[in-house]
Order: sequence, then C-alpha cells, then structure tokens
Amino acid sequence: MTRLPDYLTPEIWLDNVFAAAEARRGGVLKRQVRDVERICGLDLFLYEARKRGFQILRNGKPFIICNAAPVLRVL
Repeated sequence: MTRLPDYLTPEIWLDNVFAAAEARRGGVLKRQVRDVERICGLDLFLYEARKRGFQILRNGKPFIICNAAPVLRVL
C-alpha cells in the first residue's frame, strides 16, 4: 500500500473530493472504496457527504457520489 503524503489529511482530501469541478456542476464522481477507507474512513466520508448534501451509492469497488437529486434506476 502506498503511503500518503504528510500534507494529505482526511479533511483536505474530503474538501478536494466535494469541491471538485464535476461535483460543483452537479455531476457524478467515483472514488474507490479502498481509498476512502484508507484516507478518511467510511464513517467520516458518509458524514461529510450527508452534511454537504451528497448521496453515496456503491457499485462494486467504487463509491458513486451524486448530488441530492433523486436517483432513478432505469434497468
């Protein structure tokens, strides 16, 4: 496992994820489950997502981060 740089705190990583241009435009982001668990932990990740108005889905290895609009499974 790659060691994280000293400057990369869980808070900085979370701020970067939820401030990404795609997230600001209401797009969809993906982050690997292993990265979330390694960098900030699942509980903090879910807490911050909820606090910032995002939804989190999981499909296999990635988490899918969506805005607050309803998610509709089409097929």
